[in-house]
Amino acid sequence: MRGFGEVAERLRRSTVQIHSRAGRGSGSGVIWSADGLVVTNAHVARGADLEVELWDGRRLPARVLARDPRRDLASLRVTAASLDAAAPGNSSSLRPGELVIAVGSPLGFAGAVSTGVIHSVGPLRGMGNVSWIRAQVRLAPGNSGGPLANAEGRVIGINTAIVNGLGIAVPSNDAADFVRRGPRPSLGVTLRPVSAGVLILDVDPDGAAAMASLQAGDLLLLSLDELYDALDSGQPALRLRFMRGAPSSGRLPVRETVVRLGERVLEAA
Repeated sequence: MRGFGEVAERLRRSTVQIHSRAGRGSGSGVIWSADGLVVTNAHVARGADLEVELWDGRRLPARVLARDPRRDLASLRVTAASLDAAAPGNSSSLRPGELVIAVGSPLGFAGAVSTGVIHSVGPLRGMGNVSWIRAQVRLAPGNSGGPLANAEGRVIGINTAIVNGLGIAVPSNDAADFVRRGPRPSLGVTLRPVSAGVLILDVDPDGAAAMASLQAGDLLLLSLDELYDALDSGQPALRLRFMRGAPSSGRLPVRETVVRLGERVLEAA
């Protein structure tokens, strides 16, 4: 048990709290490199005025380098050196039943530790054709963006959400790819799948969707998986069909717009 405690303590030193003075984001993050690179969730790093709180209580202003809400990842930079960086693991070798450790700040308790096992790894319905780690580990608000590690203390995932009682994490190999290559092609919107298509909940005013005159409340007439496939197809522009407004009598007219991708690299659908 002493060895487990030492592993957990190393993870706690590599885990940070992320605060937004604007009140739009709070959660956890992982020190990815000793020179001040931090990886967290995109939904945590939504504010423009962010601070990172280290394990020793120091608070440092943080700058957002990149965000990919499609994968719910963001990278931040703080001005610091010789930080306690986490050791990434290989998420492609995970198997159900392996012991995992989650560290974060659930409900404001800094450096809280919980344990569990891998439940499964693979795609989730309605969340694109990508793999997610599902773990039977206790998470709560504030764990988002923190590390999911194996028994050796190597980070194999970034905790993201709770779905049907299971913790959901982005595999560490995908996080490493995001750090190396940056976010994928983007619309710059927040989406919710519905029965008739995909509803736009919010539009980044500087993103590609806004430049194509798409608005919050518009209904895109395709599935989320179809949209993600189109975004990853390599095409420089997408032609999208959508409906706008609340139906009062009869069916709403179908509209079309062309979205030019790559207008902004800090956002994604």
